[in-house]
Amino acid sequence: MPEPEPDDRFTAVYQAHYRQVYAYAVTRAGRHLADDVVAETFLVAWRRMPALPKATPLPWLLAVARNVVGERYRAEERQKAAAAEMRAWISEEELSVADVADGVAERAEVLNALAQLSDDDRELLTLVAWQGLAARHAARVLGCSTATYYVRLHRARRHLKDAMAAAVEVELPRPTATLIPKESTR
Repeated sequence: MPEPEPDDRFTAVYQAHYRQVYAYAVTRAGRHLADDVVAETFLVAWRRMPALPKATPLPWLLAVARNVVGERYRAEERQKAAAAEMRAWISEEELSVADVADGVAERAEVLNALAQLSDDDRELLTLVAWQGLAARHAARVLGCSTATYYVRLHRARRHLKDAMAAAVEVELPRPTATLIPKESTR
């Protein structure tokens, strides 16, 4: 008997196991994420059709769904960690800023200092703080070990601190003395 086409095989697996994968996703992630988990699970199945067992694909699909759910939770943890990292960058003084203009000026100073850094330093600082990656994932993006990433991050933070210290403060114009005309003597 000839081997079914990949499209036909995928359709058959999808139709046979969609409900079971959906039920599993609901029990593991809740209804609000179940559709996304199922979609990602079958996307992986489509991309990895040769790895999908022909006789019993359901356990394989459920294992993929389990991994998708786990990745969702890890992504949430990364977002929480990034938020904590950003909060750590804000000093107590910044938290008690009474004047909004001071906060805006300080942000402008940070952005200006970031702009003065090399592309590599800027990328190191923003991968974790702005992109929400864990250090090991940021290291993978940069193609280095996690330990090397931490060393480079330390240097980049030092460069940022130096750039902020070297920033030229804009001096406010000083008021000039108003010349008061002397009373004329007539």
